[in-house]
Amino acid sequence: METKKNRELKLIFIALCIVFAIFLAVPMIQLLIKSFYGDDGLSIQSYMDVLSGKGFLEALGNSFLVAASSAALTTCIAFFLSYTVNYTRVGQRYKDLIRKAAVLPMLLPTITYGFAIIYSFGKQGLLTRIFGHPFFEIYGFNGLLLGYTIYTLPISFMLINNTMGYIDKRFMIVSRIMGDSPLRTFQATILRPLLGTLAASFIQTFFLCFTDFGIPASVGGEFQVIASLLYNEMLGSIPNFGNGAVVALVMLVPSVVSITILRYLERYNVRYNKISAIEIQPCKGRDVVCGVMSGFLLAGILSIFAVILIIPFVKDWPYYTDFTLEHFQSVFSDPSLSGVYVNSLAVALATAVIGTVIAYGSALLTARSSVSQRLKSIIEGIALITNTIPGMVLGLAFLFSFSGTSLQNTLIILIICNIIHFYSTPYLMMKNSLSKMNASWETTAMLMGDNWLKTIARVVTPNAAASLLGVFSYYFINAMVTVSAVIFIAGARTMVITTKIKELQYFNKFNEIFVLSLLILATNLVFQIVFNRLAERSQNTEKKERKTKMVKSKLLKRATAVMLALMVGTGAFAMTGCGGSSDEQVIIYANSDDEAVEVMKKTLDDNGFEGQYLFQTFGTSELGGKLIAEGADMEADLVAMSSYYLDSAQEKNKMFKDLTFEAKTIDEHPSYAAPIICNAGSIIVNTEEMKANGLPVPKSIKDLADPVYKGKVSVTDVASSSTAWLLVQALVSEYGEEETKTILTGIYENVGPHLEESGSGPLKKIRAGEVSLGFGLRAQAVADKKEGLPIDYIDPTEGNFTLTESVAVLDKGDQSKEKAMEMAQCIVEKARTGLMEYYPVALYEGETVDSENKLGNPKTYSQPLTVDLLEQHQALSESCK
Repeated sequence: METKKNRELKLIFIALCIVFAIFLAVPMIQLLIKSFYGDDGLSIQSYMDVLSGKGFLEALGNSFLVAASSAALTTCIAFFLSYTVNYTRVGQRYKDLIRKAAVLPMLLPTITYGFAIIYSFGKQGLLTRIFGHPFFEIYGFNGLLLGYTIYTLPISFMLINNTMGYIDKRFMIVSRIMGDSPLRTFQATILRPLLGTLAASFIQTFFLCFTDFGIPASVGGEFQVIASLLYNEMLGSIPNFGNGAVVALVMLVPSVVSITILRYLERYNVRYNKISAIEIQPCKGRDVVCGVMSGFLLAGILSIFAVILIIPFVKDWPYYTDFTLEHFQSVFSDPSLSGVYVNSLAVALATAVIGTVIAYGSALLTARSSVSQRLKSIIEGIALITNTIPGMVLGLAFLFSFSGTSLQNTLIILIICNIIHFYSTPYLMMKNSLSKMNASWETTAMLMGDNWLKTIARVVTPNAAASLLGVFSYYFINAMVTVSAVIFIAGARTMVITTKIKELQYFNKFNEIFVLSLLILATNLVFQIVFNRLAERSQNTEKKERKTKMVKSKLLKRATAVMLALMVGTGAFAMTGCGGSSDEQVIIYANSDDEAVEVMKKTLDDNGFEGQYLFQTFGTSELGGKLIAEGADMEADLVAMSSYYLDSAQEKNKMFKDLTFEAKTIDEHPSYAAPIICNAGSIIVNTEEMKANGLPVPKSIKDLADPVYKGKVSVTDVASSSTAWLLVQALVSEYGEEETKTILTGIYENVGPHLEESGSGPLKKIRAGEVSLGFGLRAQAVADKKEGLPIDYIDPTEGNFTLTESVAVLDKGDQSKEKAMEMAQCIVEKARTGLMEYYPVALYEGETVDSENKLGNPKTYSQPLTVDLLEQHQALSESCK
């Protein structure tokens, strides 16, 4: 029997080792190799470029500064709240409220925190409008500090509150008897036993802040941090995978150090043989101060999330505040938005089910088996390693390792990434639970004739039900809210809510962002409540049974059946790649703004292609980077993209088919692409804000450098948006590169934190009153003015320069889809009428533009637009920041 048991345990051990070898060791080794691999083979050039590159050391220093500040603030707040719960006599219901409110932020993705901060503390934010003035500048250090504090408070509170609950309060009585002052008693009986936990809280929250990507993506402003730098290296307009690998490895260093220190601090934890239950002495002043301050802190944190419950129900904040359900209807009626919720749910459920099984199997080996200490140490080592790897680093390693394989762009790869990423905590939860159980159960059961597996199933598992449900809940919630772990590996069919929110950010579609965030919050709340109730009922059942008696709970059987059904169902779902699409659908990648995308979708639907395609939009830099880096191996079948990027991608990768239809354009076009949109830039102003601030109306782009506009201007960054290139082209063409540097330097000084990543960004900030003027897409300003918004546009004296977007069909050999060419022809021939309403520039023979929409000062750059020219202008722009 013992031999059979050991064989079963060894099989579990081998299975676990295979899983972690393939999905942890191989990806991390691949990441290391990539960092030493350049164009000419092995080299350390990437290390030299990154470590000596402009902005790297500054971003690293910024990350340390804001992470340390946030960790210190969070730990202090969490300590105060925990003290209120454990050492005051405020009402029990109030204490329960504190416990629940303190952990509520963990039910939302971090990227949502930033948007909530903008809509709460921005110049037109909810709290700003209530109190009549902004409290502080939200972009940069302040916004990150606030966002990180909200993000890490639940972790810090749970850690400190749990430890504080196990401090023996008898020593307070002893200290008073000995005549100690209240401060001395506090130091000796509360602070001293908590020193290890407080240090652990600081380190753990520091690590989370240092590696987070979501909050900097929304309120980072010009305060560059290391996580943003990694994202820009990998998905910037000109991606550099070698440099990205180096940045990822640099991010590992603080995490490894953090975990090492945490392990060392464990020896300083104070342990009590017995915890005495004593009543806290009355102190009205203490209770009032702690109760009021705790309520104030929680109200301040939770008030930020009030906007999530308000903005989605308002027509257009802050101008039209009428109640509406249009935004919810829009999300639920759009398959591309409602579909990501289904994907998220499937990924979270599958992650929770499979992850729980893996964590449980690992814990059984280390806590309930007699295998050698060497084998147990391997499992412990795996848990330690996974705890030191940031989500972005693991996602990047998966990108390097599984691109081009059958796992690429599937839900399966997202599920596996989440299981590996969050493995450490569930494993430790299960190990601690199993270690506390009676060690003789297996021996007793074996003497009764049961084999090891039957004993685990009939005795151990029922008694571990509460812990299993806790692990399931942990995996589910984290899989629902993570963005950093999956940002690099989600595809068009496998987009989840958090990656969709990142995409919507480019177009500043905050209404949709908040609706999706509410879906995440509601889903996590429901699952947390359900599984907490199941865990409580399971624990109550166990208490009614004798410790050595088998617990035959109907509740457990039902929960097990549900979990197995979920595993089968979500596993089948994941194997298909996506619930709302099929492999026969044409994948369309586009960098177009949402107005153009809607026109193209309607045109395809009206011409018989409804349900036969899947649109995925990107920022220009992201999609451009994918075109250059991935070539024909990318997921898309059809691309609608800036023409200069298509030209450069075709030159490098030979990735597009020649068009099989004739496109009668005014100007010559390449055989593999046909233009569909022509974007023009202009100066945009908020007439109400300009008047309120007494600002003069500019006539030229050069005027935006006037110090009178300091803090009132928004433009896009040429490193991430082609809209900014329209501005740079105009300046270089009119003034030459040297004078352009002076002008751009002045503009960036005026812009400050309002340097946007998308072409729609400046207009959205101008519309919301965050700034008074800026440079953006002319067509969008024209549309806003027609709708009656206080928006106007000015054609600059330097000229309206233009950029075209074209469609091209990828050449995938035998994998090419014929319908992609048909859809390209449909867009070119039948979508132009709708597109001309938003982008009124004639591209095809016979097209005309009315005088109202005609460009006031059209101009063309003297050189052909290429990625190389873009790179030159990006370097010029960077030198001015």
